[in-house]
Amino acid sequence: MTETLRKIFVILPAYNERDTLPKLLARIDFIYRDFKLPLVVLVVNDGSTDDTLQVAEKSKTELDLPIEILDLQPNRGLAGAVKEGLFAAVNKSQHPEDIIVAMDADNTHTPGLIMRMTRKIFEGYDVVIASRYQRGARVVGLTWFRKLLSLGASAIFRIMAPVTGVKDYTCGYRAYRSEILKKAFDEYEENFIKQTGFGCMVEILLRLNKFNPVVGEVPLILRYDYKEGVSKMKVARTVRQTLALLFNYRFKSNW
Repeated sequence: MTETLRKIFVILPAYNERDTLPKLLARIDFIYRDFKLPLVVLVVNDGSTDDTLQVAEKSKTELDLPIEILDLQPNRGLAGAVKEGLFAAVNKSQHPEDIIVAMDADNTHTPGLIMRMTRKIFEGYDVVIASRYQRGARVVGLTWFRKLLSLGASAIFRIMAPVTGVKDYTCGYRAYRSEILKKAFDEYEENFIKQTGFGCMVEILLRLNKFNPVVGEVPLILRYDYKEGVSKMKVARTVRQTLALLFNYRFKSNW
């Protein structure tokens, strides 16, 4: 695998994740050492008010894993951190076949899935999503309300803004071929991500859809029981923002 692959950049947007970030980085380090993947991790510290920046710096010295840190001040929200992380990875990428993986920093996403997602990029996919709606997926530790909300959102997205190959529009755990992200940044520039919250994951897919990407999914084991602290997602605000995004996508010509 390493003879063909150039680089895998792993983007971790992190806001107040001092307890979970070191655990996640240690798990990624295991993948890096034992499977010899050419990983480079970019921790995007999004104006954290705890010791997230300090624990990232400590992990950088303690682990074999190559870690780079992008310190954003002040806090820009998830969308801003994702945007800056993806842009930095595209700029660091030296080859169109490089792979850029984005995942949550709260340790709920299993790093071992990077290998399967990378393999599907090799098979010809441009975007691979870790999906809660594929056969074999499991969601552990999430309330029934949040599960029903996610299922309803998936149904609405597939009707209002269908993207071939996609069932899970909102999961932040994805692998992208570097080339397609570069096309998007070149085309949209600062407008690639205009959302300010969790709706940015939907927006990214809809922006990329302009380039007719080959998108696939792999089953996700979402370990919400590993999460420490409360969720940072404001459900009502996220629903309002996402519905507004879908309306603009369907009915406004300046998308």
